[in-house]
Parts: sequence; C-alpha cells; structure tokens
Amino acid sequence: MAKRFSIDYLIGPQGPPIRSRRTSSESTPLHPALRNVVVRLDSAELWRRFDVLGTEMIVTKTGRRMFPTLQVTVSGLDSTSSYTMMVDFGCVDKKRYRYSFHQSKWLQTGPAELPSRVHVHADSPAVGAHWMKQLVSFDKIKLTNNQLDQNGHVIVNSMHRYQPNLHILVHDASESSFVCRRTFRFAETSFMAVTAYQNHRITELKIESNPFAKGFRESDADELQAFENATFSSATVPSLPYIFSPLQQLFLASLGNVITSKEQ
Repeated sequence: MAKRFSIDYLIGPQGPPIRSRRTSSESTPLHPALRNVVVRLDSAELWRRFDVLGTEMIVTKTGRRMFPTLQVTVSGLDSTSSYTMMVDFGCVDKKRYRYSFHQSKWLQTGPAELPSRVHVHADSPAVGAHWMKQLVSFDKIKLTNNQLDQNGHVIVNSMHRYQPNLHILVHDASESSFVCRRTFRFAETSFMAVTAYQNHRITELKIESNPFAKGFRESDADELQAFENATFSSATVPSLPYIFSPLQQLFLASLGNVITSKEQ
C-alpha cells in the first residue's frame, strides 16, 4: 500500500523505481521543458570531504537543520515554463546500522524503517527564469525522528542511511503526453542519520567548515550539537496551488506530508 503514495507511483509513469537522473519510459517521452536541464551541486568539494569520512546528520525530536546545506544551481530550464522543486530522502539500502568504535566503521544490524515525506521549495511554483537566476537552497529543511511530528519536518530514523533526491516538475496542461518530472541525485550527499555524532572526525570537520561554529574547540562537540539545533521551523502547506494536476495534488496531499522551505 505504501507504494501507492510514492513519488514514482503518483507523479511518474508506472515502472521501476528511480535509479538514474532522468526519469522516463520508452513509451512516454520526457517533457521538452525538462530535456536540457542541468543541475550542479553547490559546495560539492565540501560534501565530498564529508562523504569520504561518512557524512552524519543530527536528528532530534524538534528538528535539526542539515550541514552541509543542500543547495544547487539549475540551468537548461525553459524560462517561461512553470516548475516546482521538491526534495525527498530515500533510504539508501533499507538497512539499519550501528557504529563500531573498535572498527571505526558502520555495521549493518537489521532492516530499515521507511517513513516518507517530501519537502517542496517555498518558491514553487515559479518560472524557469526565476530558478536559474539564483542558487536554489533547501536550507530550511529540518530532520526529525519524531514519527508524530506535526511541524512539517522531514521524518527520518536514526542509524539509517539516506540519499536526498531532487525532483523537478514542470506544469503543463498536456502532461498526459509527457513525463513531467525529472529526478537528480548526488551520491556525495548521502548521510547517516544520528542523534549524536559517532565519528569524531565528522565533528571536527563540522567545526572546521561551518562558518557559524568557528568559535568551538575540538572539545566542544556537545556545544556544537546544541548550537546546530536552530529554532526556526518549517510550515506545513495549508492548501495546494491550483496549478497542480489532480494526480499531483493526490500525491502532495497524501498523508499530510507537504513541507515548504519558506522562512518564518
């Protein structure tokens, strides 16, 4: 039943799960306004530095923002077509992990639990010219492990590995003739959700690279985690814009899981 509320099922053609950066099928062509889209990850080198160590993201009941922040530049959009940008977090391998301090690595311990929410950028929908003129930042995403969260944060489980997926939707009345969604993912942005940093090298790199944490010493890991717990919250979208098709509205309304990055 959960499959019927997945992005693949509700806003894409029926078929296998997303595995590449272009979501299409042999029988249904990709929408012309999506064919030339190029997405580049901002701060890619920083993401790679974390990825080499095994990126960890703190999650809390009240919600914690990500660092590094997921930000991209987009080109190749049609300047006058309307687009929506959204991010979801897929469980990488459907496994639960624990960190072995003795071996200094993550070990699989069992099957994963798979909650799902979608974060819709607050500027959505907007024309291609808008998205291409500036950095597209998802800096308001907050991760929570509260399964009953009512604040619109992204629900994840600690000790699970996640991969952010960026979905670009084009709004077109003739969408039945085309695949109107394209998915982009960057392997270096995958991370382990944790309630406290497990790898001390991750803590050190966060202190070194986070411009708001320069004053913390290596011994201030607890202070760093407290500092990162920003007080801003994301708002749950009260209603759906009319430009969404009925099928897209069904997806966005399912399970009350629409989240925006609008600053409060």
